[in-house]
Parts: sequence; structure tokens; C-alpha cells
Amino acid sequence: MLIRISDLRVREVINIRDGRNLGVVSDVEFDMEKGSVQALVVPGEGRLLGLFGRRQDVVIPWHRIRKFGEDAILVDVDDLDDE
Repeated sequence: MLIRISDLRVREVINIRDGRNLGVVSDVEFDMEKGSVQALVVPGEGRLLGLFGRRQDVVIPWHRIRKFGEDAILVDVDDLDDE
């Protein structure tokens, strides 16, 4: 299956550990030497209606991605900080 980065940006990222919607992909980490994608980056949640900035971005290593669906990307992330 081929997929474009623009297609990733419209799919919700769901953590299968707790069912939490992490947001949508904002960036991709790519290893130029290996020629492979290393991680997906999801922007951190806004704090108090976005008035006090954002939490740190969530970087999801490629090996933690479980499934690409038509509407969502399922990931298995167990070490998310609850700041």
C-alpha cells in the first residue's frame, strides 16, 4: 500500500492502550542515511484552551504503529506523559 504524507495529516491517531485520540500527524521523522521513516509526530495538546501554550509533541516510533486505516492510524504507546 502506498500512502502520501498529505493523507496522513487527515487521519486521527488513536492509542490502542487507552483509546485516546492523540490528534493528527503534523510531521514525519525520516532517516536520510537509511532511507526510511523513523517516526510520526503528533502536536501536543493545548493547555487551558490554548492560552498557555502546548504540551510537548508526541513522537511515535515507527515500530509502535499497528495499523493504517482509512480514517485512523492505530498506535500502541504506553509511555505518554499526563502533564
